Amino acid sequence: MGLSPTPPVTTPAAETLLEFPDNRLLIDLCGANDRHLARIEEALGVHILRRGNQLAVVGGPEAQAEAAQLLNGLYARLEQHKPVSLAEVEAALRMGVEPSPEVSPDEQLEMFAQGNYELRTRKKSVEPRTDAQKAYVRSLFQNELAFGIGPAGTGKTYLAVAVGVTMLIGGHVDKIILSRPAVEAGERLGFLPGDMKEKVDPYMQPLYDALNDFLPAKQMQKLVEEKRIEIAPLAFMRGRTLARAFVVLDEAQNASSMQMKMFLTRLGEGSRMVITGDRTQIDLPRGMESGLVDAERILKGVNGISFSYFTADDVVRHPLVARIIKAYDAEEATALAGGKEEGRGQYVPRRAMRNDA
Repeated sequence: MGLSPTPPVTTPAAETLLEFPDNRLLIDLCGANDRHLARIEEALGVHILRRGNQLAVVGGPEAQAEAAQLLNGLYARLEQHKPVSLAEVEAALRMGVEPSPEVSPDEQLEMFAQGNYELRTRKKSVEPRTDAQKAYVRSLFQNELAFGIGPAGTGKTYLAVAVGVTMLIGGHVDKIILSRPAVEAGERLGFLPGDMKEKVDPYMQPLYDALNDFLPAKQMQKLVEEKRIEIAPLAFMRGRTLARAFVVLDEAQNASSMQMKMFLTRLGEGSRMVITGDRTQIDLPRGMESGLVDAERILKGVNGISFSYFTADDVVRHPLVARIIKAYDAEEATALAGGKEEGRGQYVPRRAMRNDA
């Protein structure tokens, strides 16, 4: 008579034990009928066991670490008297790490009224450094369509992306869409090597750089893969309706009037749109009116649309940049005042001649 096979010996999986001192907050963390825990278990492939004021997370090492980080982050949010509902749990899962203590647009405006202009993102906090920047950021929260116009280095695009990331993290929008016209000082995309993405990416790089300042690389890659962050040339926007999105059009001075009208009419329900540009750096062919200049003329005074203006005094790059901008402005003002000729009987700014050949 043979012996029965010995059953395999199973050892408990390694677990991560988390302790939470306030049982009332722990109840809110778990949710009604532990629904928050169930959602985290489903999304991350872990088991979460409740033991008094402790939670034991069982699963693979990486999943355990991610779940523990997420739970600690949600608990920290509760400690700061911020609510945690299933929506906050979903937002935390979407971003891949614990949610930082973000603020809503209304709370952000209240902070501004109290003199606190800090924008909180995943990697860093950003604070406007000039009065014009403070007014600009305030307008981004107050208006569904905002324009930021001024010279390079004044933080127009950087602050717009920071506000977009803040709103995405807070769950006020579902995605960020960043766009630029693929027009630069006479360059022709067809002569550049590579496929369409490789041709276009160099023009989009400043937008990637701004995002990299606010989001860890892993999170940004995940959001790009999920199409929650899109970076695309202006021409790719035709035919779309951009709902529940934070949309930024950078270098808008290089959009034609037709392109600008097309882009502005993409605005959908629950979205916000920011248009940034520098009227002194127009690279369009001579005779073609800038869509930024055209929109500024047509939309001035329209309710719900704000215009924020920057000068060389608002430059936050190297101090020499501000002096360079002032020198160019002075040279152009002198030339215009003197009726300087450039071969056609009237002064033509250099920027209008770049693509004349």
